[in-house]
Amino acid sequence: MNATSLTHRKLADAVRVLSMDSVQKAKSGHPGAPMGMADMAEVLWRGFLKHNPANPNWFDRDRFILSNGHGSMLIYSLLHLTGYDVSIDDLKQFRQLHSRTPGHPEYGYTPGVETTTGPLGQGITNAVGMALAEKTLAAQFNRPQHPIVDHYTYVFLGDGCMMEGVSHEACSLAGTLKLGKLIALYDDNGISIDGHIDGWFTDDTAKRFESYGWHVIRNIDGHNAEAIQSALEIARTVTDKPSLLMCKTVIGFGSPNKSGSHDCHGAPLGEKEVDETRQKLDWSQAPFVIPQDIYDAWNAKASGMARENEWNACFASYQKVYPELAGEFIRRTTGKLPEDWNSKMDDYIHQLQANPANIASRKASQNAIEQVASLLPEMLGGSADLSPSNLTTWSGSVDLDKDPAGNYVHYGVREFGMSAIMNGITLHGGFIPYGATFLMFMEYARNAVRMAALMKIRNIFVYTHDSIGLGEDGPTHQPVEQMASLRVTPNMSTWRPCDQVETAVAWRYAVEHKTGPSALVFSRQNLPQQSRDAKQLANIVRGGYILKDCAKQPDLIVIATGSEMDLAMKATEELAAQGYQIRVVSMPSTEVFDRQSDEYRESVLPKAVSTRLAIEAGITDIWYKYVGLNGDVVGMKTFGESAPAEELFRQFGFTTENVVAKALALLKR
Repeated sequence: MNATSLTHRKLADAVRVLSMDSVQKAKSGHPGAPMGMADMAEVLWRGFLKHNPANPNWFDRDRFILSNGHGSMLIYSLLHLTGYDVSIDDLKQFRQLHSRTPGHPEYGYTPGVETTTGPLGQGITNAVGMALAEKTLAAQFNRPQHPIVDHYTYVFLGDGCMMEGVSHEACSLAGTLKLGKLIALYDDNGISIDGHIDGWFTDDTAKRFESYGWHVIRNIDGHNAEAIQSALEIARTVTDKPSLLMCKTVIGFGSPNKSGSHDCHGAPLGEKEVDETRQKLDWSQAPFVIPQDIYDAWNAKASGMARENEWNACFASYQKVYPELAGEFIRRTTGKLPEDWNSKMDDYIHQLQANPANIASRKASQNAIEQVASLLPEMLGGSADLSPSNLTTWSGSVDLDKDPAGNYVHYGVREFGMSAIMNGITLHGGFIPYGATFLMFMEYARNAVRMAALMKIRNIFVYTHDSIGLGEDGPTHQPVEQMASLRVTPNMSTWRPCDQVETAVAWRYAVEHKTGPSALVFSRQNLPQQSRDAKQLANIVRGGYILKDCAKQPDLIVIATGSEMDLAMKATEELAAQGYQIRVVSMPSTEVFDRQSDEYRESVLPKAVSTRLAIEAGITDIWYKYVGLNGDVVGMKTFGESAPAEELFRQFGFTTENVVAKALALLKR
């Protein structure tokens, strides 16, 4: 072994020992993957990765994503060695409560971690979103001699990511969109939790990715620094295709008795094996001790600061030549809304209230997109092959497959891929993505939606065809339990508006709400507009408000959302005609309502009025927290049927007669 490779290997061994020591101390974790990927990581991080440990959020940094996130000690070791604010004590607290080094990389916990990569396959999919965002932002802002957006997205992924279906969805689209600055390094070690994968995974991965339109380099020795370096250099010259570098590695490299086996995949090596690994690696230091010369060789603070200063000078020149573009770039990448956002949205919403329209809320959503996107060029829309049904295009939509500076993505029939790609776009910065499908097919994307909520990132998930009201397509397409699923997801804000005014408020909220995703749920069928005074209009944003009140204390409170709001209003008119005092509450977002003050919630749903009826064409369970033991719910308790919408609503009790009967039964108890 020559001196150069020895130096590379010794530096990589620092990652190996930190990883195995941290897992051993925690008595839990996955030492095999970081030990196997250490050589790949050393070459990439020391020779190619553009980053600044002193400023992890420098915008033009390269993005690094560890898609096989169970190997989290790899990235924690790299962050520590290169000079991020990740101390040796943080490594010693691996997998412990409130530590900065959780079991899988978690966005927001650890400086330098770009995304949460727990579920396999979503890291590579997030990376596709980041690479898409980089390419689009560069096309929108770069000018000759001023490449202010110019960075790569690097991702490590393993066999599990390759097997998960979402990676197929995303990588197929990445090839079609020619994301040339996306470079994936495949930890091709042939091992998963169950053992050697040749019993269940025999794909010709290279041919598969070539068929996607990727540039593929096969049979790279993942433990040979020169081979890895050469492959990376070649990949960076290919600008019209994403690259897959297939690195043959040995899981647990360095472990004399467990390397190459699933025994080191998801369990500590054991004290004896750790000691023997040290001997094999000729590593004499005690656990968590790294020699200073190795720290010095890894430290990226000075080089990182130099790279950022170089970019700052480039941007300063850009500001002089293109001051308006520079100002817009700063606004978008810092997440600020335009100064006239509030006034123009106020005017828009008031105009809608003053000019009633009986339209489907999906159409009202399209109208709102027209308004919002005209104010916010950072809106990056899309649909999973349902644009004409979801109504997510607007007059200024430009397809990315036709223009790299566009603003609309045709994701194809890839609901899961779309949602996880949107997560990557949001995490990259510079855009506010929205993506649409039918509410029923949120199920395909459920885990990516959950990851957006887990990371508390602003994503706008648009769901149309929200109930049995879509009719003849039948129960396979009719959502029943999906609204409840979204509503019980922590950090998620779910809106089901009843007319064009509530729809516009929901869109405004989704744009302004930066600490979690929003799900906007819209109808296929037309909905009549409700009348409101100024106070009611102002209270929509609270998630629930009194839409129609009575002169005295209510005998009954009726709560409704979406297409069932008109049914509630008609039924309460009949009840009022019989002499009952009825309050109608519109609750387009239960979660937002629940975040309001105790005083406000009491003013809408006073404890003194325990006779309550909720109406929604979805699963009933979620509503009992509002109607209580003395209340009732008109909702769904089964799946739907295939028939015209009007017949279905009658079949399942969404009629004035049934609502009145339910209400009278409550009132006469």
